[in-house]
Amino acid sequence: MRLKHRQINTIKEYGGIFIGSLICAIAFVLFINPYKLVPGGVFGICIILHHLFPSVQVGTFGYILEVPILILSVVCLGKSVGVRTLVASYAVPFFMNILSSWLYPSEEALQSLDPSLLLGGRINLTHDLILACLLGPALMGIGTAFIIKNKASSGGSDVIAMILSRYLRLKFSSALLMVDGFVVLAGLLVIGMGVGSSNNPGSDSWILSVYSLLCIYVASRTVAYMITGSKNDKIMHIITPKDESHLRNFIIKDLDRTATCVPCAGLYTQEEKQMLMLVVHQKEVDYVTTRIKRVCPETFIIVSDAYDAYGERWNHLPEPGDLVMR
Repeated sequence: MRLKHRQINTIKEYGGIFIGSLICAIAFVLFINPYKLVPGGVFGICIILHHLFPSVQVGTFGYILEVPILILSVVCLGKSVGVRTLVASYAVPFFMNILSSWLYPSEEALQSLDPSLLLGGRINLTHDLILACLLGPALMGIGTAFIIKNKASSGGSDVIAMILSRYLRLKFSSALLMVDGFVVLAGLLVIGMGVGSSNNPGSDSWILSVYSLLCIYVASRTVAYMITGSKNDKIMHIITPKDESHLRNFIIKDLDRTATCVPCAGLYTQEEKQMLMLVVHQKEVDYVTTRIKRVCPETFIIVSDAYDAYGERWNHLPEPGDLVMR
């Protein structure tokens, strides 16, 4: 019975990976590739390469680049490549090539990626690039979140960032920013300024790099929101005189919560106090502070964001292998 349940979960996870890959492919084909936006990562490089070699589809370049990146992952990081990651790495370019072939009317249109020819120009956003920069990365973030939630990775720039982080002793976030920044800069040179390309760039082609930065931001925030949700939990550090029974009764009986009590002392007065650490929802902060002021007005309160709260009445502790994004 347990084995059957595990098999069903595995089927669901692979289904989630394929759904996420399809959503990513739709985002690229409809809202990113036609407008020569370069949203960092491997497929940002693929868009640049397609601009240089238009006879090769963006998805095909994805196939070509994923192989050496996965090899680098094994050689430099000693990181085993799971089946799910292999599936995700190749499902996205596969769907991208299929959709592109279906939605463009001819081989010439497929090479130019002219948005006026995509679906007969029904969703041409040439004069509404800001909308493309919102819709495309948002869909891409949703698809990426589906892939990550199902214990897979689409590979790409995060592997390169890990290598830079290890060998140059950089923070991973800084290394990832460097990688995506390099890709956007390459897009500015090739697409915006025409370096190495036979196509003459327009007078305002450099603005595409600004839109590309917006794409990176929207996609990253969408992934974070999809995985972690809207985080509105707060930590309240409540420092009160020792043995404040009114406050204790309020938290346990009225608020129906518990808290962690830590003995402490004032640095200047050396007066003994107690610090309560309490997790509440954002909408409860005003109510709690108002009541505390009423029952114990000399209390000192610090309110800060809580990324996650695990345990009774909150979230379940994550299972091994689950990705928790910060």
